[in-house]
Amino acid sequence: MDSKKDIKSLNLEELKTELESMGEKAFRAKQMYEWMHVKLARSFDEMTNLSAKFREQCKEKYEYTCVKPVRIQESKIDGTKKFLFELSDGNVVESVWMQYKHGNSVCISSQVGCRMGCRFCASTLDGMERNLRPSEMLDQIYRIQTITRERVSNIVVMGSGEPMDNYDNVVRFIHLISSDKGLNISQRNLTISTCGIVPGIRKFAEEGLQVTLALSLHAPNDEVRKTLMPIANSFKLKDVLEACHYYFEKTGRRLTFEYS
Repeated sequence: MDSKKDIKSLNLEELKTELESMGEKAFRAKQMYEWMHVKLARSFDEMTNLSAKFREQCKEKYEYTCVKPVRIQESKIDGTKKFLFELSDGNVVESVWMQYKHGNSVCISSQVGCRMGCRFCASTLDGMERNLRPSEMLDQIYRIQTITRERVSNIVVMGSGEPMDNYDNVVRFIHLISSDKGLNISQRNLTISTCGIVPGIRKFAEEGLQVTLALSLHAPNDEVRKTLMPIANSFKLKDVLEACHYYFEKTGRRLTFEYS
């Protein structure tokens, strides 16, 4: 990964500061932010109301995240689409697009691989490669929306990776995707799925977000859970459920429990 700053992971205020340091007016940041997060431009070249010279300067100075679809599979039964996206370093992640009566849902990845080792999950087989940046989480949604030409209304962070293991990037992603300057997807339509990292759940409760939390439960007690999920050796079910109660008390958002 080179040392260029990841421009798509900045919020509007940070972008203003960046561009002002290049001698640009504040309204330029607004234009660029809209290109990235509303018009879903795939590169600086598509930002036609910015001067060619300025776009070249940006290319030299910033990394522009754009994930590349390398494979799309579609279900014959219900039209669900599974996307394999390539990242700038050659790693790949999966995302899934699902149509429901209440709108379109996208399930995205938060890490390349995963270190949690849950027995029933393929994401963890090769261990954890690296965390995804906020821009790489956003761009899974942006590309799917561009390809399907349909608005995404619900997002689940439940692809490869454990969101609480990439905490800061996931929280920043939530702020960016729910910003009224971007796609403006309501936080109430976002679900973060965790295998039960207690300190992460408790910290997440303090963020002042309105996100649904889903706990990957999969067992009625600690003994069984330990055979399926190594994380159960670190955090007892009692403590996990207490953290979930705390999340509910703090946010008023109901939790969902995943069990297969």
